[in-house]
Amino acid sequence: MSDGASDRGARRAARAIDALRRGWPVRVTGPDGALDLIAIESAGDAALSAFAPGAADVLLSGERAVTLKLTNQRPAATPGPVRLAAAADRIAAALAIADPALDLANPLKGPFRTVPTGGDAAAAAAMTMARHAGLLPAFFVRAVAGAAETECEADDVARLLDPARLAIAARARLPVAASETAEIVAFRSPEEASDHIALVIGKRDGSPPVVRLHSECLTGDVLGSLKCDCGPQLHAALHAMADAPWGVLLYLRQEGRGIGLVNKLRAYALQDQGYDTVDANLRLGFPVEARDFAIAARMLALLGVSRIRLMTNNPEKVARLEKEGVEVVERIPLALPTNKYNAQYLATKRDRTGHQL
Repeated sequence: MSDGASDRGARRAARAIDALRRGWPVRVTGPDGALDLIAIESAGDAALSAFAPGAADVLLSGERAVTLKLTNQRPAATPGPVRLAAAADRIAAALAIADPALDLANPLKGPFRTVPTGGDAAAAAAMTMARHAGLLPAFFVRAVAGAAETECEADDVARLLDPARLAIAARARLPVAASETAEIVAFRSPEEASDHIALVIGKRDGSPPVVRLHSECLTGDVLGSLKCDCGPQLHAALHAMADAPWGVLLYLRQEGRGIGLVNKLRAYALQDQGYDTVDANLRLGFPVEARDFAIAARMLALLGVSRIRLMTNNPEKVARLEKEGVEVVERIPLALPTNKYNAQYLATKRDRTGHQL
């Protein structure tokens, strides 16, 4: 596909994601069918009535369907989004299905009847769009009807998220506490609102730099949250780079392992109910790991870095970067003390997602 066509597809996907945030209907088309969708979280009862008079079908992620124990029905038995026939006629009823924070208040749900999605590729793209929009992965859905004001193809979403669209937008000297000679580099994709950042510390030489992939964490990095170790990890990594010949911090705008700030706070609320971080994400309807490390590989390539010493406790980051063509010559563990608020969080990372020192 030509660059111009790819650009148009990415713009279509960006407009569709914006429409979902605003509670507007969107049409998504894939090779096996098209769906008209409206996000449950951002819709209102009036919009729902105009979209689907009577009880509307609901489209949920496969992870949420597992939580609701729907996968024993044949149409929901394969991985992927699940469609519930005539599941809700009001926003409140749909939210009781979609939002796990309401599960305790609504313990009895259904019975539900699952039906074919009507377009598996379109349904899968919709789940990615919801995550990218910071919304719950849950939609009212109907068969396509009439003309669509906002529409995109399933492939357009992949074009929007293609790391190859990332480019260096600006760079400047930035003295920081760890290094007065640091340089900050901003990366931007044409249709994206979030800019990724690299901080280059020390004098570049022929040695592989110490590299830290740090996913944005407002609560930990800025507010000093004790529920995670993100803030201390960030500052420890910067000081370790200052002690090395040189280093690169990649600050990735992928809050909450890629599910967004609002959904991360929802996961926090579920943790207060006793769920660990893995189960909280799954109950919300998201994968355990939704970050895109290909973005980090693209940032390193734009900086001219192909061999690195990666500072991480997560072997999966090593594997994902190497898959993208980055040579990881060494994994450097990052050990920090725990506190009473993050001890379970760190134990979950060790026991359920394979983190190790």
